[in-house]
Amino acid sequence: MESENKELGTALPLKLKLCSVGLFVLTGLIVFGFSYLFGKSYEAILRNTIVSLIIAGANFFLLLEAYRRGRESFPYDNYDHIMRFVIAYGIMIILSSAFSLVPNVFWPYMAIFVVLALLSNNEIGMASGVGFLLISVLLEDNGGIGEFFMYVIAGMVALALFRDLKENTAIGLPTAIALMLQVVLITAFYVLFQNRTLSFGLLILPVVNVLLNLIILMPFLNMFGIYVIRKSNDNYMEINDSAYPLLVKLRETNKDEYFRAVHTAYLAERIALALGLNDRAVKNVSYYHRIGVLEEKQSWDDVKHIYIENNFPHEAVDFLQEYIEAPVGKVRSCECFAVYISETVITAINYLIKKDKEAKIDYDKLIDKIFDEKEAKGQLMDYNVTYRQNDQMKKILKKEKLYYDFLR
Repeated sequence: MESENKELGTALPLKLKLCSVGLFVLTGLIVFGFSYLFGKSYEAILRNTIVSLIIAGANFFLLLEAYRRGRESFPYDNYDHIMRFVIAYGIMIILSSAFSLVPNVFWPYMAIFVVLALLSNNEIGMASGVGFLLISVLLEDNGGIGEFFMYVIAGMVALALFRDLKENTAIGLPTAIALMLQVVLITAFYVLFQNRTLSFGLLILPVVNVLLNLIILMPFLNMFGIYVIRKSNDNYMEINDSAYPLLVKLRETNKDEYFRAVHTAYLAERIALALGLNDRAVKNVSYYHRIGVLEEKQSWDDVKHIYIENNFPHEAVDFLQEYIEAPVGKVRSCECFAVYISETVITAINYLIKKDKEAKIDYDKLIDKIFDEKEAKGQLMDYNVTYRQNDQMKKILKKEKLYYDFLR
């Protein structure tokens, strides 16, 4: 029964369900109200209301389905703070309707696409951005395919440029490319769809649009970097410090476990850095996957409270669960294999040293034997590791002979 629940995914919170239903109804009411106030025909009012409800229904279906699939469906910490997107969606219902009161050249939809995507994921950001844009076009007096095409292309490119942001991501070039494309598209809109003659004065309107997008985009990216991206990095820096209380307690309680964790973390981090893996998560898993010894417990259900109570980043908790007790049918990541093989090597060397401190160990043969045994038993099939990565890990571990001698 437990495995069936895992396959069904995460249960939807009542608060999220109620907000979804409420915003679905609110979308129809607001678009109906604006259509009526703008003096639209009854046919147009009915069309706009039905289209807005279809848009809202599709968007919330995508949102709820992604949430049901679990944390891996959302970047950053959006899964745990999904109400940020819900609030942004509610604000955009009003703004998208109000945009029809101003010329379409002043619509900052490029920035809006990016904001919606960063607060959810790229698929939901694209779908909701297109939906709000369509509402604005429908409520316009002379809305047409021209402005819709222009802003969809700009939003699509912007989402590609601003996906997977990290603390060290340089946003200057992506921003410049997105804004230059916006200028080109607005100019093309006036020339191709409005039959305007290209002139210097025509370029003033795209510049105003660029400024509006910058006013929204830059403060948002700055706040997002500080309160979302950097917050996770700061958490990692704190808990991956050997002076962190949990590790100090482990050292005082069980020195063998502590030093095994430290040595495993050293090797695993070297592998992660060389292979371009998530080195912070690798180091974290190396340190804390056996922290349950403090309570003489090892199962995930028994130890997960330790990570939650110590405010581990959600990404770190996911990797730890994957390593300790992966969900049924899930292949473990390359990061987990880096920790697993590093710990195996450390454990084997420590065992041989304890038997005979003066023993001469052929580290190359030992590492080859470990990898061959894992492959013969089919254990490599449990991890998402290529043959190339497997060979690279083997070479990296063989280069650490001086470090192994330090274990004596």
